[in-house]
Amino acid sequence: MDSILVRGGRRLSGTIPISGAKNACLTLMPAALLTDEPVTLTNAPRLSDIRTMTALLQSLGCEVASLQQGRVLVIGSEAITNHRADYEIVRKMRASILVLGPMLARDGHAVVSLPGGCAIGARPVDLHLRGLEALGATIDLREGYVHATASGGLKGATFEFPFVSVGATENLLMAATLARGTTILKNAAREPEIVDLAQCLRRMGAQIQGEGTNTIEIRGVDRLSGATHPVVADRIELGTYMLAPAITGGEVELVGGRRDLVSAFADKLEEAGIEVAATNSGLKVRRMNGHVGAVDVTTEPFPGFPTDLQAQMMALLTLADGVSHLEEKIFENRFMHAPELIRMGARIDVHGGTATVTGVEKLKGAPVMATDLRASVSLILAGLAAEGETRVARVYHLDRGYERVEEKLSACGASIERISERAA
Repeated sequence: MDSILVRGGRRLSGTIPISGAKNACLTLMPAALLTDEPVTLTNAPRLSDIRTMTALLQSLGCEVASLQQGRVLVIGSEAITNHRADYEIVRKMRASILVLGPMLARDGHAVVSLPGGCAIGARPVDLHLRGLEALGATIDLREGYVHATASGGLKGATFEFPFVSVGATENLLMAATLARGTTILKNAAREPEIVDLAQCLRRMGAQIQGEGTNTIEIRGVDRLSGATHPVVADRIELGTYMLAPAITGGEVELVGGRRDLVSAFADKLEEAGIEVAATNSGLKVRRMNGHVGAVDVTTEPFPGFPTDLQAQMMALLTLADGVSHLEEKIFENRFMHAPELIRMGARIDVHGGTATVTGVEKLKGAPVMATDLRASVSLILAGLAAEGETRVARVYHLDRGYERVEEKLSACGASIERISERAA
């Protein structure tokens, strides 16, 4: 099993290109199931999760061509030849549940295993199922599989989410495009990935309005066509690399980054004393002098502070002047990186959904273990600033969400390398 070796203490300077959004691409790919014409996605990230979704779509009968070294995906689903998404593939990634709505909308039946993924809480799929039931589907859970049918097709309805769910909003948005009549989704997620999905579906002929607000209206159409769509920039990768010069010192330009994708996060960086400025190519982040100030963070649905940047922000705040508080309101059990940061000399006290971080003068390199995707990169960030060497184990989590992380950071002066099990 690979690990990442980081030798800390180097300021960073240079540019980092921001890849297409993993979470957006993992939603856009199942959208191709809604049409019998090819859907082409440009600016696709090259990640293991994308390969997993590719395998899942292929198991359903889709043809997926990877062009331009994986940057372009052409997905053809002329016919869905298999309506069962098996556990062996679905267990690897929670986004697999997103094939349910499109298959049900197009062909009136689907069998999908309950998903797996990072162990950061229950993250139930009940909102997906309740929403599809509101559209007229019959749902039966048997032996770990969702058996969904809509023999007469889905019908438009009004559905209000009891709490904001990105995945459920995406699943219902896709399903509603082919439902008869009008569907109104209330208390819908507002994330940029939702907007990106709606824009792609509109290119395919869907009638959608209101994306980016908490109420989305979809008027069903008889069929959708193929389309070409660029995947939006990855706001979580953007935020992660914004933290690299913040924690080490230096100045880095994030090419393709946009502040509107991470506005709440950027506000917190500036509150902590980090400079964030727009450029012609993206965003520039700078900490040339001075210390990081303590700040309090509460994770919230978009446009609030992203839960997927909480672990990385904690790494920065371990070196801040004073005491910071991070309150996690999206997922329970998402402070598993704290004990690993403590191994590096951090002072962190976790009580329930709140972590209290008392800044220390310096971190020290240590062997640490990644517990999930975002935790893995938080430990790399900590290692960039720590004295000595940090070895991050179980980095298969990292490969699910970050493309060429060693190459991107090395180009800015970081000392970071991947160590294979054989070399270790």
